[in-house]
Amino acid sequence: MKNSTLIHRMADWTSLLPAILAIAVVLWRKEVILALLLAIACAESLLFIHQPEHSLLGLLLHTPVNTLERLIAVTSSADNSRILLFSLLIGALMLYMRAYGGVSALVQFLVQKGVARSKRQAGLISYLIGIAVFIESNLSVLTAGIVSRGLYDKFKMSRARLAYVIDSTSAPVCILILLNGWGAYILGLLGTYQLPEPAVSVLIGSIPLNFYAIFTLLMVLYTIWTDNTHGPMRQSELALQQQQNDHSEIEEPAGKKRYMLLPLLTLVGGMVGFMLWTGNGSLTDGSGAKAALYATPLACLVAYALLLWDKKAGHTELVSQGFKGMSELLPLVTIVLLSMALGQAMKQLGTGVYVASFVQDSLPLMWIPAMLFVAGAIISFTTGTSWGTFAILIPIGMPLVEMLGLPPSLLLAAILSGGIWGDHCSPISDTTAVSAVASGCDLLEHVRTQLPYALFCGVLAWLAFILSGWWMIG
Repeated sequence: MKNSTLIHRMADWTSLLPAILAIAVVLWRKEVILALLLAIACAESLLFIHQPEHSLLGLLLHTPVNTLERLIAVTSSADNSRILLFSLLIGALMLYMRAYGGVSALVQFLVQKGVARSKRQAGLISYLIGIAVFIESNLSVLTAGIVSRGLYDKFKMSRARLAYVIDSTSAPVCILILLNGWGAYILGLLGTYQLPEPAVSVLIGSIPLNFYAIFTLLMVLYTIWTDNTHGPMRQSELALQQQQNDHSEIEEPAGKKRYMLLPLLTLVGGMVGFMLWTGNGSLTDGSGAKAALYATPLACLVAYALLLWDKKAGHTELVSQGFKGMSELLPLVTIVLLSMALGQAMKQLGTGVYVASFVQDSLPLMWIPAMLFVAGAIISFTTGTSWGTFAILIPIGMPLVEMLGLPPSLLLAAILSGGIWGDHCSPISDTTAVSAVASGCDLLEHVRTQLPYALFCGVLAWLAFILSGWWMIG
């Protein structure tokens, strides 16, 4: 209670400064790691200033120390440590599949069988995999990304485009097909309120009103079907074409498709199995972080055993290649670590509480859904978490249902849509970072190329919530 009171007291406009600084440095210097470090230092400075006794000398001494301690504090969370370790191990797995020809062999097989003979078919494969694997967002991203990387290379489609497709499919699908941990979490948040209908009915009723998720899936399908790209995404596609015209393509060594298929099936099957195990037989109660961590080294072990058995490489070489794969992802893992630290610091600053306070001002009732969507978008973008956004805004939205008789499914849909928008395109979101990892795309390029699409769908969703508020509330 004491910490909650402190956060509410600290929550003012200055709590937005770290996020503003991070975005400004990224736009100015194009350096994500520097931007995140400076933002964390800014947050730690603000936290120190809010203490009853502070001085300039203390500020100069404590800010760098507290910044380092913040990074250590992040790793004290078991789930955070699991995500970081899993992000490193996935690099070893992807290199095992790529370096020994598994990816090229599977791509060649799909092309020969006519499954992927065009850009449209390659894009649809990544899209449909993302929809089919709706159990967990990171699993969806990883499966679609790993399967599709070679296909996108084959048809000269940029990795930025792949990152957009898998990122814009995973979270929207998870929030629409709620037979997963997302649904269980939201039901848990709704369970404490006296709503006019059962919590399950409210959640199901929010699905057709979750405009941002629906518009985003339609936008991805439009991009795939028409092969039209716009803005920075089009620049990435043109830059890729130029590079391929200037440089001869490097052929991967010949391999066997089982070098990719068996480890990939182990990864997917392992994640599902471990989610059942950690959830005591229930997928919705399982831990995605634990499942990802347990399944990834298992898949690495399968890849290692296959390559060793076929005498493609010896133990020493395979271990060396595994560490090489992990080193390739070290910059992205560093970004994930810094993003977690910034999110934790901004939570302590009360950034989400401050933004959420906007929706509690006196507003016409019909504007409340649109304002909840905007508040959710700002909170999730600045903190990098959709689940945290739901935890902040559902306790604000559901009492409005109880007191004012507003439609619960509409208000819940607005909160969920806003949370998905920011988590989906925020540079400090772990889903954004994992999408960049899975697709082999630079994180900043992924954010820059995806943001125009997200903004367009966000504006459409905002207008839809205004119209829905007018229609359903009046």
